[in-house]
Amino acid sequence: MATRKIVEINENKCNGCGLCIPNCAEGALQIIDGKAKLIGDVLCDGLGACLGHCPQDAINIIERDAEEFDEIEVEKRMNKVEKNHGHESKLHHGGGCPGSMMRNIERKEEVSEDIKVTSKLRQWPVQLTLVSPGAPYFKNADLLITADCVPYAYANYHNDFLKDKAVVVGCPKLDDVDSYVRKLTDIIKSNDLESITVLRMEVPCCGGISMAAKTARDASGIEIPIKVVTVGIEGEIKGKQYL
Repeated sequence: MATRKIVEINENKCNGCGLCIPNCAEGALQIIDGKAKLIGDVLCDGLGACLGHCPQDAINIIERDAEEFDEIEVEKRMNKVEKNHGHESKLHHGGGCPGSMMRNIERKEEVSEDIKVTSKLRQWPVQLTLVSPGAPYFKNADLLITADCVPYAYANYHNDFLKDKAVVVGCPKLDDVDSYVRKLTDIIKSNDLESITVLRMEVPCCGGISMAAKTARDASGIEIPIKVVTVGIEGEIKGKQYL
């Protein structure tokens, strides 16, 4: 053990987006339970290549007592990943965001493709960056905040969620979450909303859209519960909670 520079992750700030992981050549970081973790002191060289890729400013370099960096252990780690799991595991565990991991989804058709579903959309635009907080369709509305992958994964999105609601759509990984918070704060403050529902995907980085909604609600000073529904990649409802 020696006092040296090493990565420290603030789990309260980390949203599990995984952007730090591909920039750690030693494979020292891993997404565990939706948070980035340093999986071994001996794997971290303390140079901080991951720092500039964290949008939440959750990673710092500190000095503390830690085992010395060990290049042999790094090589063992990377060889183990390659041997046991191959390229797909590197994407998921040591080389990228879980939300970007490639996969094929096999489905068995259970209903006729001739069934037509009528759109329940009542407004335009829908992108959060484009809507106006003063738009008339937000007044006294049930607001549906949708991560933009959800309608592709959840087949009955229009009937089960969109019907009779005002909707905004966004991606917390690709867009500026701070701008989402500002826009949502204005919408909540200005429109006497009846309810707020957030639809997000199960991947960790998608948690940013529910946190943006909560931060905006708190900033608005309006006491209104937020229902968060999590959708699985294969289209199932994974869970529901209130913020």
